[in-house]
Amino acid sequence: MDLATQPVIGRHRDAFYWRLFATAASFALFGLGGLCLRLLVFPVLAWLPGDAQAHRQRARRTVGRLFWCFIRFMARTGVLTYQIDGAERLGRPGQMIIANHPSLIDVVFLIGLVPNTNCVVKQSLWDNPFTRGPLRATQYISNDGSMDMLDAASGALQDGQTLIVFPEGTRTQPGQAPAFHRGAAAIALRGAKILTPVTIKVCPTTLTKAEPWYRIPARRVHFSFRVGADIDPQAFAALGPPPQASRRLNDFLHHHFIKELAEDERSAP
Repeated sequence: MDLATQPVIGRHRDAFYWRLFATAASFALFGLGGLCLRLLVFPVLAWLPGDAQAHRQRARRTVGRLFWCFIRFMARTGVLTYQIDGAERLGRPGQMIIANHPSLIDVVFLIGLVPNTNCVVKQSLWDNPFTRGPLRATQYISNDGSMDMLDAASGALQDGQTLIVFPEGTRTQPGQAPAFHRGAAAIALRGAKILTPVTIKVCPTTLTKAEPWYRIPARRVHFSFRVGADIDPQAFAALGPPPQASRRLNDFLHHHFIKELAEDERSAP
């Protein structure tokens, strides 16, 4: 698996109108792919032998591999470039991957990198005809803010699954620091064996909240993913009762990402 794109020499690959066309093609491909998964691929996979867990894992691997093909398509058509450091440490049993959320396709990157993973996704995607089929087949967890969601997420970790969580709950507003909700920390304390932060930086910003897909930046977008050091949730569980431990872990994670993103800004050319 390629974890970095090669630099492209020549301005023709960075042409605005070509990237606009390639971006439109990418969105069309994603939507059609979701429908094909729902109408053709998953019905076929459902006929294959195996129990419910085998069907779920098969669906997740299928989505993960297709997501990575989608990322490679966007890279090869000149829409974006990427650099990923530490990907080999993602995907361990009982690992909770926590990341900031600057762009719409962050989750596509992470699920593509960790194909057999669970993920907490926003509730509205379950009502989207292009995404609800894959979500049901993979049994990803709906972020509806209920106690059932917390139980399902912590239960998945206790079951040895890898879980991806975006503690902001929505995309970061450009120019603002990420704001974390305590739900992610509560899940980690209740079920995670290890907690691994992934810092995501997008330059220039694109596909932010309430930004239409056709409003592309003047130059190609570069995504950088940096996998941080593992965190032991039980070290925070020992600091007090669950609400206090959750608050301290959430503060620690928030400060970690603020520091990492600030270092990225200082090192940017």
